[in-house]
Amino acid sequence: MEHISIDIETYSSVDIKKSGLYKYVQSPDFQILLFAYKVDDGPVQIIDLTTTKYNIPPEVTALMFDKSVAKHAYNATFEWYCLSKYFGLFGSDWLYKWLEQWHCTMLQGAYLGYPMGLDALGTALNLPQNKRKMSAGKALINYFCKPCKPTKSNGGRTRNMPHHEPEKWDLFKQYCMQDVVTENTILNMMSAFPVPNDIQKQWELDARINANGVKLDRELIDGALYCNNVITNELMDQAVQLTGLENPKSVSQLKKWLEDETGEEISGLSKSKVQDLLDKDLKQENVNRVLAIRQELGKSSVSKYTTMDKCICDDDRARGLLQFYGANRTGRWAGRFVQVQNLPRNYIGTLDLARKYIREKNVAALKLLYGNVPDTLSQLIRTAFIPSTGNKFVVADFSAIEARVIAWLAGEQWRLDVFNTHGKIYEASASSMFGVPMAKIKKGTPEYSLRAKGKVAELALGYQGAAGALMAMGALKMGLNEDELPDIVNRWRKANPRIKDLWYTCESAALEVMRTGTPVGINKGIIFAREFDVTTGLDFFTVALPSGRKLYYPYPYLAENDFGKDALHYYGVGQQSKKWSKQSTYGGKLTENIVQAIARDCLAETLKRLDYIGLQVVMHVHDEVIIDCPEGSISTEEACKIMGEPIEWAEGLPLKAAGFEGDYYMKD
Repeated sequence: MEHISIDIETYSSVDIKKSGLYKYVQSPDFQILLFAYKVDDGPVQIIDLTTTKYNIPPEVTALMFDKSVAKHAYNATFEWYCLSKYFGLFGSDWLYKWLEQWHCTMLQGAYLGYPMGLDALGTALNLPQNKRKMSAGKALINYFCKPCKPTKSNGGRTRNMPHHEPEKWDLFKQYCMQDVVTENTILNMMSAFPVPNDIQKQWELDARINANGVKLDRELIDGALYCNNVITNELMDQAVQLTGLENPKSVSQLKKWLEDETGEEISGLSKSKVQDLLDKDLKQENVNRVLAIRQELGKSSVSKYTTMDKCICDDDRARGLLQFYGANRTGRWAGRFVQVQNLPRNYIGTLDLARKYIREKNVAALKLLYGNVPDTLSQLIRTAFIPSTGNKFVVADFSAIEARVIAWLAGEQWRLDVFNTHGKIYEASASSMFGVPMAKIKKGTPEYSLRAKGKVAELALGYQGAAGALMAMGALKMGLNEDELPDIVNRWRKANPRIKDLWYTCESAALEVMRTGTPVGINKGIIFAREFDVTTGLDFFTVALPSGRKLYYPYPYLAENDFGKDALHYYGVGQQSKKWSKQSTYGGKLTENIVQAIARDCLAETLKRLDYIGLQVVMHVHDEVIIDCPEGSISTEEACKIMGEPIEWAEGLPLKAAGFEGDYYMKD
């Protein structure tokens, strides 16, 4: 098979970082400026599409549509969608058929545990300088690919063209060509570790879901932005009157005012600090009101309406909200722009009425009925996602998927019995931990207080967490005392000996692989191994999952951890730092990676099943799918049944789903 590596440079007046690829390309002024390509081992060529005498030559166009020629690009979705517009594929059957010929080098890097971003990937692979992305690229993109501010010195123009700076344009061509060199070098380096075909197919399905998008309620968004603006102005005016400050949103100004008013030292004004001060009740009405105003003004989730407004396309759909393989270690999806993986919950019982008043921009009614308008707006963000005209949403969500997977993986039979019957894992866990009959753990009984302990233990302790994990999960806010947390940890571990064994099985297997180089198999056909390519020096610790997919840990080595014990170390993107750096892991963390990866693969199987029967998934949030479908095409019960059907590679895994139907998205 022939291979063609491609990189393009483009122009659009739409800000791609704020509005996304699809709105960027759909802009009437979108244009492809440069097309650089390399066929197999041939030289890099570049075509300047800004001149009237140049188009993509017929022989190159023929390669682009030849099924026997694999198209490669870094973040290939960008090249595929941009070139689809150039070749006039929008609205035709060819749009998605052509997608099947594309392969994404960014996906291959992410699959192998490397960072996203061509420059970051080149650094992680230790590419020689002449093979890396050129550092001048950002300035050149800002100059040629975006509108410019009209000034007297530039003649009042709003766009920079090649003839305005010919030397810069020549450098821009070199930059585009160098990206092809970098992408092709990376592709060749990683060729010994290809993306499996089923992951390729999942990427194609994800691209189709993102390109289709999800409809947004434009009237609700406009109303929310209006209401938020009115309330923000009112709250700011009230804060100025109460404090006399020029800018009550200023941390330094407000902090000093609070200290002067209360005579107390204020350690900070973060969300948690403000809540602590309100809980403390400083007995000063003006101070408490100012703190409450800051809390309302700090409702950052309301800003999601602004994001929606920026990324909504002319057909009222938002596209590109999901990032395939966005979670580097496990391969789970991540959110982009609106961040659908991080939407506020809704607790309002009268959602229809609240939506009506927001769409009508009736601030007075919202204040009268709900009091805190920013909080109301925040709770209704989910409801801005609506089905296509004439359709409904069918939403189905895996029930306690991680708890089910870890029970199945560890062979913790009593938990499997729970999931195969009533499914009340919090009550069952409390019963097992405290030796109380489950029938007694129900509302209205003294034993019901044990449910909270069972719940927080389930949420915090499955991956070798201890008292600190319980506190991080909110144990103290649930009314538990810090002194009783170690006992809860001990009771949970005693009630779940097989899960505890799983942590140490994973840890000892990883150490054995690193010490001997020999693969080690553990539960459910999972295999830990060391994989190395002599030619390139690429070195991985790998975990083969039941689905056949693998988790990759680059450049593994053994070293002492903070506790003086031998531990698996590797290079990866730090969860906090977001930088490529040394990482360490242990049995509980490996268990977490594996469980979350298997849960992710269960979701991928569901997406494939729904696509196979012709249903349109417009979003998925964690373990939940949102189907946009005509009335009568599928019921909630049928969707949940599909999600609960056995998976070939996960025999005995007790899957179950629950869901609802509606005219908008919400948290049921």
